[in-house]
Amino acid sequence: MDILIAALQSGIASLAAYLAAHVLLCLVPAFFVAGALSALVPQQSIIRFLGPGASKWVSYPAAAGAGSLLAVCSCTVQPLFAGIYSRGAGLGPAITFLFFAPAANILALSYTGVALGADFAIARIVLALCFGIGIGMLMALLFHRDDAARTADNAVFGGGARIARQTLLFLAALVALLIAGTLKVELLTTPLFSAALPWDGAATAQAVLDRWVPVNQIKGEEGLSLQGLTLIGLLLAIGAAAWRGLGRVDAGFNRMTWLALGLTAATLVFAAIGVQAGAAGLAIIVTGRTLAVAGLCAAILPLARRFDAWDMQQWLWETWRFIRMIFPLLVVGVFLVGVVRSFIQPEWIRYIAGSNTLLANLAGVVFGIFMYFPTLVEVPIARMFLSLGMHPGPLIAYLMADPELSLQSILITAAIIGKLKAWTYVGLVAVFSTLAGLTYGAWVDGTSLGMLTLIIGGFILALIAAVQLIERAQRSAAN
Repeated sequence: MDILIAALQSGIASLAAYLAAHVLLCLVPAFFVAGALSALVPQQSIIRFLGPGASKWVSYPAAAGAGSLLAVCSCTVQPLFAGIYSRGAGLGPAITFLFFAPAANILALSYTGVALGADFAIARIVLALCFGIGIGMLMALLFHRDDAARTADNAVFGGGARIARQTLLFLAALVALLIAGTLKVELLTTPLFSAALPWDGAATAQAVLDRWVPVNQIKGEEGLSLQGLTLIGLLLAIGAAAWRGLGRVDAGFNRMTWLALGLTAATLVFAAIGVQAGAAGLAIIVTGRTLAVAGLCAAILPLARRFDAWDMQQWLWETWRFIRMIFPLLVVGVFLVGVVRSFIQPEWIRYIAGSNTLLANLAGVVFGIFMYFPTLVEVPIARMFLSLGMHPGPLIAYLMADPELSLQSILITAAIIGKLKAWTYVGLVAVFSTLAGLTYGAWVDGTSLGMLTLIIGGFILALIAAVQLIERAQRSAAN
């Protein structure tokens, strides 16, 4: 019974910390971006650049390039992935985007280089680029019939291929809001001014929260602050207003619509303010992020007014559709991760992953799945495990798998593309991450570059041959 209670407490603590720290500035803007992609961007424009009929030399680099600009985790990328996929992007380019955005965005690579060294950063970008495109192509070949039927239906109802200028500006503002809320750079994190809010019980209240939701960096447990607890309450208020305000907006705007949108904007600004509890009370800190989020929220309103009411209704309704589809799975997944994490001891991983073996690299992949960390947090965790004796090979396997595969993201991906496709993707990521770790570990252990080139070249040739055989078999079956 004690073990069960501890597991449930870990799950609840994991969910509370995630809702407080990552949903508002990360997921909420991503949902609105996905809604805009689905409602405002013509299907033909997506099909033109990312569809299965587009040139592979255009679609896959475009998908990887788009992913490289977003500092998002495996959960935040899901609404964006769902948005481009629902508008006619081919399965292959969409999967490449899904893989590349959390694994090898510019911020993750630069942080990896600073924390772990340039060799890890170079290995991460090269492996992510090769594997992201390779996995996307394999997925496109394996499921080309379903993909062709889906995009053919989309093409029938698609409009013109050109995206209106006002749509581009609106999308740019929404994406900028997502980036401003998540990017960790000095311009956004530097305090500009602060104020003190006297409250004698602030330190005591924070101590209670620390006991209920403790911080454990090794297990990725982030804790819960007073500001985070307030944000959870505001998030619940937004959800209550959005149930009618966004869920019924296709029938027309109502008072709940404006309440939901106003609460969302105010809560995003509050989430961007620093609030620290101390003995004297609460310190309120305004940073560059605060001003950027507030400015972008204010700029989005006049940009939205350029659209007619029907377009705005469709944008908000599509946003709600993605929230309704993805958010419940996210909640369940984060809770289950917290439960599972309570049983996993990091010492086991360090013991198993101390050498470059197949089991060690598989352990790195499994650790990345169940010990989910938010975007960029996997880097300092990797540095810690490297200092504690984890071999660089399994460490690369972990760095490849952790941003891609978490229990909640697997559940969400299955809801978007189907269970068979989702688990095929999971299997490919696990296999390729393990191979990446074995290859990099062999190089660190002294295997000659020529031998590694032969091994990698042989693997690539075998992969190309397998792809061609699959393609021929599919053509023969079609004839």
